[in-house]
Amino acid sequence: MGSLLISSTAYNKKGGRYMSEPVMRRTQSGLAPKQARKSALRVHSPLAKALSLCSVLSILAFAAAPLQAEATAGADAVYAIESPKAVHSLLLDVVNTGERLVAVGDRGHILYSNDQGQSWQQAKVPTRQMLTSLFFVDAQHGWVVGHDAQILATTDGGLTWTKQFEDLEREAPLLDVWFKDLQTGYAVGAYGALLETTDGGENWEDISDRLVNEDAYHLNAITAVKDSGLFIVGELGQMFRSADWGETWERIEDLPYEGSLFGVIGTDQPATLLAFGLRGHLFRSTDFGDSWQQISLNTPNNGPLEFGLADGTLLHDGSVAVVGHGGTVLRSTDHGQTFSLINRPDRLSLAGVTALDNGNLILVGQGGVHLAASTGADLGQQ
Repeated sequence: MGSLLISSTAYNKKGGRYMSEPVMRRTQSGLAPKQARKSALRVHSPLAKALSLCSVLSILAFAAAPLQAEATAGADAVYAIESPKAVHSLLLDVVNTGERLVAVGDRGHILYSNDQGQSWQQAKVPTRQMLTSLFFVDAQHGWVVGHDAQILATTDGGLTWTKQFEDLEREAPLLDVWFKDLQTGYAVGAYGALLETTDGGENWEDISDRLVNEDAYHLNAITAVKDSGLFIVGELGQMFRSADWGETWERIEDLPYEGSLFGVIGTDQPATLLAFGLRGHLFRSTDFGDSWQQISLNTPNNGPLEFGLADGTLLHDGSVAVVGHGGTVLRSTDHGQTFSLINRPDRLSLAGVTALDNGNLILVGQGGVHLAASTGADLGQQ
């Protein structure tokens, strides 16, 4: 695909480079076969879910048949280079499995901590590609997605990993992953990719045609919504929901926002979710996406938040944390109705967040791992 990066410095969450909000124009030479894609400006915020669009040159139409996972064990496997600097490298997602912390990011790095983030070890990982997102269905079983449409899996809590699947011909990243149980999971990504497995990742089927997404807009995030189903957000404000947990999908027609959305999380309240993205836009729905309320986010003494929001997490205590560009950390203790907001002094862009057992936060992004107080401030500087 022909593509032109209009503006870009530093890094965005899932592999692109940014400092200002980058804008991507795609040329007609890159249109996917048999798709009436529009030649239009597409806007991607800082820390957008692993869209390294400046490195994506072309994309082929997705195959309709089930995709067999490819084993790469043995001498043919290319492993991430182990480095003591990995903990300070670009990291894009982090989770608390209940037994340890696991973080993923650039160059195939997967790190884990058994002491609440005080020290980190690097796992042996059979890839050097950018890894964009991870999900654990329990303390032992997790999946990671990334560039080259790679999907990795662990059965020992993140200590060791195997490559379940990759598709080099896609030339595009997967950006998020969610599993219902040990068997059924979904991955979403660039150019409308939606993959499904019903056997724990041994096979992945492209089910992108279940979505009404003729222009193949990027799908940036997927989440479960309590007592309701699954929800996907993406490029140019696109939203899709499934009330039967992935079997069928409905496109949301009355969108609250026409800019790109990079994250979506369900709260601990039924049918309630938050969607967020470019320039500090954050929306809340209490009816599984039928209607939306924009949440006001104001920085202390500086007016409305204008930094992009990248990722968020429903924490074990029912509170919500959202992070983004400019060191932005949002916290809500009322199911997303209101948020406290800080911009960390270092202004490093943040890509992922989780909580420690004592309520403090682990933040990841530029500069790797950051330990923070529950508000997002540096420890001792609240």
